[in-house]
Amino acid sequence: MKKQRRNELVLLPLGGAGEIGMNCYAYGIGPEDAREWLMVDLGVKFGDENEPGIDVVLPDLSFIQAEGKRQLSGLVLTHAHEDHIGAVGWLWPRLKCPIYCTPFTAALLMNKLREKGLDDQVEMKIKNLGDRFKVGSFDCEFVAVTHSIPEPSALMIRTSAGTALHSGDWKIDRAPTVGARFNETRMKELGLEGVDALVCDSTNVLREGHSPSESDVAETLMQIVSEAKRRVAITTFASHVGRLSSAVKAARANGREVVVVGRAMRNTIEAARQCGYLKDAGEFLDEEAFGYLPPEKAMLLCTGSQGEARAAIARIGEDQHPHVSFDEGDLVVFSSKTIPGNEKAVAAVHNNLARMGIDIITSDDALVHTSGHPRQGELKQLYDWLKPKSVIPVHGEPRHLAMQSKFAKDCGIANAPYVENGDIVRLAPGPAEIIDEAPVGRLHVDERIIVSAIDGPAKFRRKLSYVGIAMVSLVINDKGALVGDAAIALDGLPRQDNEGRGL
Repeated sequence: MKKQRRNELVLLPLGGAGEIGMNCYAYGIGPEDAREWLMVDLGVKFGDENEPGIDVVLPDLSFIQAEGKRQLSGLVLTHAHEDHIGAVGWLWPRLKCPIYCTPFTAALLMNKLREKGLDDQVEMKIKNLGDRFKVGSFDCEFVAVTHSIPEPSALMIRTSAGTALHSGDWKIDRAPTVGARFNETRMKELGLEGVDALVCDSTNVLREGHSPSESDVAETLMQIVSEAKRRVAITTFASHVGRLSSAVKAARANGREVVVVGRAMRNTIEAARQCGYLKDAGEFLDEEAFGYLPPEKAMLLCTGSQGEARAAIARIGEDQHPHVSFDEGDLVVFSSKTIPGNEKAVAAVHNNLARMGIDIITSDDALVHTSGHPRQGELKQLYDWLKPKSVIPVHGEPRHLAMQSKFAKDCGIANAPYVENGDIVRLAPGPAEIIDEAPVGRLHVDERIIVSAIDGPAKFRRKLSYVGIAMVSLVINDKGALVGDAAIALDGLPRQDNEGRGL
């Protein structure tokens, strides 16, 4: 008998499930041999010490390119963080599909596309929070949530086989400092409509209770700036417009000028103002103005909260910045959380500043940062509003995914499978379950060249970092006879044995 072709809604994580960063999710609709695909987010990770020479890591889209490229209807971006949009400039030429996003996301993305010479090639379809729009056979809706960037959205996906709510990055902040509030009313309405699967952020699931509000952080920054006697520098994620707004308000209330140090932060401020944010922030000064300001009249907004070597605060700490230098008694506030993997780099910046006599405040000392991701109390609230038939934990390392799977079941949602990159999950009809797997992986950006992470240069650099290399040069004549002595060069190897004899 001929096998029946079943219409299904499936999810395939290509990045972001089993790791924090590099978010990329493909939703498919149709029978197994004829699915149409929708991609949600296309982000990066950043290389670590196990990937020497690699700054940027991309998801491998071979599955979509090989089997679904002609059926890829579009790419929807939930918000403008690097781990959600950072790979677009690198990989869009392999997809060449329309991109759907909000105005602020479009403004930041356009900077990236312009750098790649793609700004006049990409078909950008700008939608507002709350808009409902078609992407091929997918009926999509942006639902306003709150996060650490303007215009974050959850994505409601309606199909002929069922529905899914892709949460994006979110928290429930009832007093955000910038942008729309979390749309609780719409979430409740979607729950009444029916949600087959909630595909949900797991980043902060290990913590109980609710995340503090951005307004609480704003109060702390106001107090710190009011008590500061000399210069104050605040370093945070460049895209965190709400945090920048709070810092600027603290500066203005205390008679300080605001100096922006770092290209990424200037780009964010420009994009924010284009979209109607930071309208009352006043004039921002370029770093060249730093030297003309008395210490008690200066506040600096600096890039580099994650210890990036070329970012502003790291260069200042090494006394290598061309325009900005700190003096003993100045204050640096790290208004951020250290992303796992960046601990050594951030600690190095802290130590450099400490050697200069700079005072440092971090989130361990005061409420100068709050997460943009939901704790258990917020997850439970969203479950109650949506009443999903299934929960699919994503955006987390294995322990985060496993914990949300358990937490959802403890909250009465019986179906919460553990899913990692490469698993193809049927979301509807029926209970969510893994039905197949697809090839996944990662690509490295080596300088400006995209190479395989498996067989690329990083693999051999890593090996060399452990074992070193011995090179022997031989010169032979046209008859094959050796001419002169062999030349031996050692790199990364001992030069002498324990008795001092040369090797």
